[in-house]
Amino acid sequence: MKLNLSLFLLTVTCSNAFVTKPPSKAFGALQSTASPERVAPEAGYVPEWEDRPGLSPEEFMKSDESKPDLSGMWECPLTKWDFENIDIKQAQREAAKAPKCPLEIRASVADVEAGADYFAKNKEKIRADLLKHGAVWLRGFDLMKSVQGHRAMYEALELDPCLDPLHSSGLRKFASERDALYEEVNKPSMRGHYIGLHSESTSKRTAAYAAFVCFQKATEGGGRFLVADGAAILAELDSDLLQKLYDRQIRISVSNLDIPPELPDMVKGGIKEIVGQAVAPKFDMDLEMIYESDGKPGRLQAVENAERPINRHPVTGLPIWFNNAHNHARKLRDRRPCGVPEVGMTEVFYADTMEPLSLEDCQEIKRASEKHITALSMEPGDVLLVDNYRALHGRDVFEGDRFHAVSWFTWDGPQEEWRGDERRIIEKNGLNKMINSMMDWLPKDFESQQS
Repeated sequence: MKLNLSLFLLTVTCSNAFVTKPPSKAFGALQSTASPERVAPEAGYVPEWEDRPGLSPEEFMKSDESKPDLSGMWECPLTKWDFENIDIKQAQREAAKAPKCPLEIRASVADVEAGADYFAKNKEKIRADLLKHGAVWLRGFDLMKSVQGHRAMYEALELDPCLDPLHSSGLRKFASERDALYEEVNKPSMRGHYIGLHSESTSKRTAAYAAFVCFQKATEGGGRFLVADGAAILAELDSDLLQKLYDRQIRISVSNLDIPPELPDMVKGGIKEIVGQAVAPKFDMDLEMIYESDGKPGRLQAVENAERPINRHPVTGLPIWFNNAHNHARKLRDRRPCGVPEVGMTEVFYADTMEPLSLEDCQEIKRASEKHITALSMEPGDVLLVDNYRALHGRDVFEGDRFHAVSWFTWDGPQEEWRGDERRIIEKNGLNKMINSMMDWLPKDFESQQS
């Protein structure tokens, strides 16, 4: 019965995404008189393309069958929080001293010829640079032009793969499961969607590191990979805004379920309980189901717990802008290219009042964040190593076909105890696959009702 109810709710959610309903009088006051203009954000640094060749899909997707299957990889580790008693202005001064992010390492002819041996030989330095700079752009290597070469690289660096923090949701698709490699958001239906800056993190789980790899750049243009330094953003932001968000904290809604607002409270309560018990746990997140937090009658939202937007880096202690507001704030999404259906639209709230962030605050987050974006021109074989607590990432819109992928890594070495002892329980979940494929046919064009 519980599974049937879950599927029913999923159907209701998707059906509602197709229906455009006139707003109620109570909600009409929240509407803009006109939809905001959608403008693709700019970046602080935009390197030139070099048009290096890659391999065919048949070639770059080949896995080395002689290596062990990594499907039973580590669970994504729990988030390491350290946000108490932060002096905002002192934190900004510390963050301003952080080394530039990302560091670029360009391969020489000898480096290319060395293959995986280059990474084994330079492991300590590359890992130290990753911690120091927050991200390392490995540029011009041939080894990582294929799945098996990408794995050879991260194994030479002794990085230990783990699951994506949202793996259980069904929204994360493997490119090569046996190589612990997830496909990035390459779907044709999401070409026109700008992915804002975020860490691969929830209040509950955060991967320690990542390796983003390009196998095929967008064939008809665009698709730059975005990276920005969380320390630089923290140093840049208005101090008064930081203090306000630190004191009031933020909460993020991750999904919407629109039900008829005229339903009796008893029925609404039952739906809320069913969703909380049967659907929300799939996301392996601490979520609270709240009605009408964004002001829309009948809307049930899954909302994360309150968190402070600043965190100290678990290893270095450096204060970091550590949250996903740039990606999730509705007022920013409504003003840039967006391909997410209404069911998946997110919002960021002041935790003490559950009011959405003001446009003024969102615009300051946008300004400070985008000033420090490097819009990478990743070519086949390029990899961006990311410290997931220090750097935020995203993706610009693109045309044509594009194939990027990512491996996530857990803690190792001196921090191995933070890894935990959970490993993946391998299951072939048909519902997860259905949710993932469903994103291709949900409608993508809609008008804002909140901004």
